[in-house]
Amino acid sequence: MVSQTPHLTGPAPAPNVAAIRYELITLGDELLLGLTANSHLTFIGAALGRRGASLTRNVTITDEAGAIADQFRESWARSDVVITTGGLGPTCDDRTREVIAGVLGQDLVFEPAVLADIEARFARLGRKMTDNNLKQAYRFSRGEILPNANGTAPGLWVEQDGKLLVMLPGPPNELHPMFTEQVLPRLAERGLVARREAYVQIRTAGIGESALEMRLQPLLAPHGAALNIAFCAHQGQVDVRLSSPDGTRDEAGLEAIAKDCATLLGDDFVCYGHDSLAKVCADLLRAGEHTLAVAETATGGLLANCFTDIVGASKFFAGGCVCYSNESKMQLLDVPEDLLLQHGAVSAENAVAMAAGVAERLGADYGLAVTGFAGPCGGTRENPVGTIYLALYTPGGVWSRRLSQSGPRGAVKQRAVNGALDWLRRELVRGKRGGSRPPSG
Repeated sequence: MVSQTPHLTGPAPAPNVAAIRYELITLGDELLLGLTANSHLTFIGAALGRRGASLTRNVTITDEAGAIADQFRESWARSDVVITTGGLGPTCDDRTREVIAGVLGQDLVFEPAVLADIEARFARLGRKMTDNNLKQAYRFSRGEILPNANGTAPGLWVEQDGKLLVMLPGPPNELHPMFTEQVLPRLAERGLVARREAYVQIRTAGIGESALEMRLQPLLAPHGAALNIAFCAHQGQVDVRLSSPDGTRDEAGLEAIAKDCATLLGDDFVCYGHDSLAKVCADLLRAGEHTLAVAETATGGLLANCFTDIVGASKFFAGGCVCYSNESKMQLLDVPEDLLLQHGAVSAENAVAMAAGVAERLGADYGLAVTGFAGPCGGTRENPVGTIYLALYTPGGVWSRRLSQSGPRGAVKQRAVNGALDWLRRELVRGKRGGSRPPSG
């Protein structure tokens, strides 16, 4: 039943990794004003956690020089590793580099190679570099440059006083690859994080957190304190992380436990690791040389976006239609007007017509449709706010199912997307095994 194998590579985590104190300082008035979400905490915290380390604290501060100096002194005094994000750019409110250099008593040294990279980037964009960009070409006199392939502000790496400082630019599209490709490998070389993930993760869907724990308890309970078990619930998904805090369960032992869990869970098991439901569906579609098309109303393109986020989507994704009005459903998906008048746009009948219509119009093997009332207004007595109808068109027929979701509009939309993806995944798995049609549910 289980076709995948969990992988743990490299040596076991250093025993002192969990004891290393990491602090994250996120800088920017835009964060405190709520103009930009603090996604750095989520990303960096998760990346460290996967390697057996954890953030002890995150502090968000303004771009004011005094605030930067005060907070850095405090974090530097109490931490082994300090990570800062933001304030490395070319404008007058980017002060992080200069302020922290002063606190550490280091000079800033001009780096011609960095300036050449900045000038080359402007040339590629067909723009003239302004003089204020010169400030980005300075590094700490006793520090190193972290190249930035996606922006003009390089990161900085400083080892001093037996501690480590990592300074990263604020834009996520610059920070994420720098942290993954440069910072994590350097931390691993110094024994500050594990060289591999510190746990095996099992990703599940279609089963609640409490029910999942009870299902797995007979398998996991006999291991006692030798096995650490952590559950993390998402919108319609639950992850289970298995680790061995005392090291008595080695790589092979954790993999064996994870395999037993996956076998027990059956179709509720999605994958090992961190692949999204869309990625799992994409892999199954590619493996079977199938194509997919989607039609959406309530989710407004979120379902299609899940697939277009995947590299190589054109190999399996034919396209999608967001059809909010009845007219667009009739024109783009050939939904009969009589069907809409009799059953309404939020109905099983319309969902089926949408799924079949988009598959036939775009020449896809599978069609997936979502319609419903995401709220907070709308709804009827028969179909209150939170009612979602899904339909799945397959080579063997087309079926629908009704979901009843709760929560704010954004949560309802995301749960609808995950519900649709999970249904598609289960049908693709059944098809791979030569199973029968999906239940109408």
